[in-house]
Amino acid sequence: MPHYRLCRVAARTLLLLVPVLASCGGNWTRVGEVPQAHPQDEAAQMLDPNVLYQKLGRFVSPGQVHYVGSVAFVPGHADSTDAIVGLSLANRIFTFERQDNAYTARYRVEYEFDRASGPPIIVGRNETLRVGSFQETVRSDESILLQQSIGLKPGDYQLTVRVRDLGNSNVGTATQRVAAPVFGPGSFTAPILAYRVRRRTSRNDSLSILLNPRGTVAYGGDTLLVYFEGVGFHGPQNVPLEVRDERDSVVLKSTVHFTGGTDVESQVVRIAPDSAPLGQLDIILGPEVGSGSSTANGQARIATGPQNIIRTTSAVVSFSDAWVVTRFDDLLSLLRYFGEDSRINAMKKVVGAKRDSLWKDFYKVTDPNPSTPENEALDTYFARLAIANNEFRESGESGWRTDRGEAFIVLGPPDQVNDESSQLQGYNRIITWNYDEYRVSLTFQDVSGFGRFEMTPTSRANFEQVRVRVQRTAQ
Repeated sequence: MPHYRLCRVAARTLLLLVPVLASCGGNWTRVGEVPQAHPQDEAAQMLDPNVLYQKLGRFVSPGQVHYVGSVAFVPGHADSTDAIVGLSLANRIFTFERQDNAYTARYRVEYEFDRASGPPIIVGRNETLRVGSFQETVRSDESILLQQSIGLKPGDYQLTVRVRDLGNSNVGTATQRVAAPVFGPGSFTAPILAYRVRRRTSRNDSLSILLNPRGTVAYGGDTLLVYFEGVGFHGPQNVPLEVRDERDSVVLKSTVHFTGGTDVESQVVRIAPDSAPLGQLDIILGPEVGSGSSTANGQARIATGPQNIIRTTSAVVSFSDAWVVTRFDDLLSLLRYFGEDSRINAMKKVVGAKRDSLWKDFYKVTDPNPSTPENEALDTYFARLAIANNEFRESGESGWRTDRGEAFIVLGPPDQVNDESSQLQGYNRIITWNYDEYRVSLTFQDVSGFGRFEMTPTSRANFEQVRVRVQRTAQ
């Protein structure tokens, strides 16, 4: 399958497939009401959220070509099983070349399923990505979706995915043990997270689906689309469905109704992210659902027969699907350089539904382009924060909390950098940043000699003046 340029409004086109499942109607204690992690830890998670994604059951390439992936299994032709592998990538990981009025990147993707009892199944293809502007080449959000469907015999496999940037020698590799299930009469698939899907009625038909590999959904944004297939039900069958939060509390309890009479029967559930608590959600399909009965992105057999298998997957509700932050108090701390201090302070003073309401107002007021589901100002802010946290660590201080980190987050990358620190030893090492647009030069000095660069008093005063202008322009 070719790559996709992600369009998040796609999920909204599926309103006619099935009704939206209502929430349980209870009052939940949101994960964010009790501080559970230091904001510096949250910043590190945004920069490298591999631990979170692996906890959700995803496979992650932490190397030079970074991606997050997931695999879904559906009934294939005859007795086979189709594995659908989805990858989520960002444009900025590839090397682009200028061609006429566009920018082009070339890469190769290889999928390998190894099984003890036979030769490996390998599928590879070269891809070309074209974008129309330089700004598109440096996007750090989920801007590319890759997907491949591969027919397998049921059984246990080791899946290896390699993505190679053909513009250089960079490669990203991830490996995960997977089990391709048997889909006999009366069985059903695990919950599959998707951006869009088209129903089918036969396992001989190809499934038209666009996976949501990361399984993230923005709080207050688009709904989380969950897809299921039942196989060979001879009559009506209700399969229990539960959604549990990371505290193992039930936030949704319902049933998926299969009418029977067809080879394959498709069902879709949509979960509104503002009706679920922030953080991890476990979506559990099967009988005798209960605490501790499931495993992330897998299945647990509790009795004999295909109807008695619990199948699960996990998602995460974050403040944005572009930056993974799941706790209110940490979010508000991370917004220390964003401006809008009065609104942020107001959210700090309240909890519960009132804070939710204030956040929605804040998101709306600060959105420079209301016609899109994203808040581009917040996305830019958190992208800069993640870069600053990685690039400007100093003597045990997180990069986003340093003076250079602050300047980078507020003003963006400088137009010119004059680094004299490598020419001097000991005290008074100096780095200067020049910003042409703001007509300001910022000097950072290592007075202590321990690698902690602080703005000089004059630069701090100039920076504060520019900060006011930047934040006033953004309003």
